[in-house]
Amino acid sequence: MTAQNPVVSMTDISISFPGVKALDGVDFRLFPGEVHSLMGENGAGKSTLIKALTGVYSVDSGRMTLAGADVAFSGPADALRAGISTVYQEVNLLPNLTVAENILLGREPRRFGGIDWRAMRKRAKELLTGLHLDVDPGSLLGDHSLAVQQLVAIGRAIDVEAKVVILDEPTSSLDADEVAELFRVIRDLKSSGVAILFVSHFLDQVYEISDRLTVLRNGKLVGEYRPEELLRIDLVQKMIGKDIAVLDDLERRTHSAQSGGDLDGERPIVSAIGLGRKGAIEPLDLDVYEGEVVGIAGLLGSGRTELARILSGVDRPDAGELRVDGVSRRFRTPRAALSARIAYSSENRRAEGIVDELSIRDNIALALQADKGWFRRIPKKRQDELAASYISALNIRPANPDALVRNLSGGNQQKVLLARWLAVAPRLLILDEPTRGIDVGAKAEIQKLVANLAENGMSVVFISAELEEVLRLSNRIAIMRDRRLVADIDNDDLSVDSLLAVIADGSVTSGATS
Repeated sequence: MTAQNPVVSMTDISISFPGVKALDGVDFRLFPGEVHSLMGENGAGKSTLIKALTGVYSVDSGRMTLAGADVAFSGPADALRAGISTVYQEVNLLPNLTVAENILLGREPRRFGGIDWRAMRKRAKELLTGLHLDVDPGSLLGDHSLAVQQLVAIGRAIDVEAKVVILDEPTSSLDADEVAELFRVIRDLKSSGVAILFVSHFLDQVYEISDRLTVLRNGKLVGEYRPEELLRIDLVQKMIGKDIAVLDDLERRTHSAQSGGDLDGERPIVSAIGLGRKGAIEPLDLDVYEGEVVGIAGLLGSGRTELARILSGVDRPDAGELRVDGVSRRFRTPRAALSARIAYSSENRRAEGIVDELSIRDNIALALQADKGWFRRIPKKRQDELAASYISALNIRPANPDALVRNLSGGNQQKVLLARWLAVAPRLLILDEPTRGIDVGAKAEIQKLVANLAENGMSVVFISAELEEVLRLSNRIAIMRDRRLVADIDNDDLSVDSLLAVIADGSVTSGATS
């Protein structure tokens, strides 16, 4: 830290929503020239604290200061003017505008009463070059990957003369090289005296970049620590408030759920035969059997999500064939895939998943209602039964079916999304990054759910950037590289290193096709 006085001080902050005490007497300090990680499971109060600091929420009680002066922001724009810039986990930019317009939105350079487009592109290009991001500032943001959009959002945040930069899960869409580049940018900001509030569920990254940690649990402050003074296992225990044995139990249960049996002679429920789409993935073959978890591994941009979108009818293939129970099918829409009991949960839960303005109950019933048709309304009693069942089974918090999904934590929003697809009783459930950006406790619950679904005969295609997670859950692992399927490996005594070797250069020791 470069100063003794905090740039941000929050003292005895409390915020309540109907039926929920989101923050309960929380203290938080942030100093100039430091990276401070805010830790806790979903629902711990991290997002609420950030929204209190940035004026999204008004506090019920407590005091906030910025550079020693009392503050009470009326909204994010007010906080931004005061020098607090935020990049949220779900990229909150405008995909129909250019990269340059997104970076300088509201701060466009002017000339002769209008926007100076040349100056705007020049300024954006300088910023992108500083981030080592080779992107045309005149290109549409929506034409780029989530990873590029995340970096553009960070570029917009740091372009402001900020005292504080808040990064909420900034690395969840980035590969290892992009994370390293982001950390270089963070260290540059830190050295210039900017205070960084960092939120991530990647413990390795937290320990690599952080000067201090603050842990919240159930809306209360657990403590403030230096990472070198807190073992990782102790950090996890403080976050989830229970013994780490819950994760050991997960390891035992998920591995016991893997049949590892001989599938010779069985017919796959879904087969991709030479399936491909120009510009998305090269033609590939892939079988999925009943009660099997097929993990999809690969670097960002390898074709993992593109494969999921084709299997589920979001995108149409232009090569090959998809068979369900041996019968050739061509899905023109996700609803058509749903009629074959193939459900897809997107990695982008904000844009393609939850509906913010609807309640937990309405979100859960949404896919089932679409499957039945909008003229055959699901009775309110049946909706109540569905919501109560899945709220209990998935431990959704708050346990109020009328609560708006926008007020839930990321992990609980993910559980609502899973409940929606489970309500249609799919035979194949395709999960794209279902645990991205959620805490250890919620992650363990979702992983247990996947294992239980497979035990009960459901097939799952499971996509994750976390190789340990793929190894823990999968019977078989399909590895993508450069939009090609390079290996299809039985998960027998595989390790992270062996998976990395295949991802890096396609080398396979045994039990694989490529």
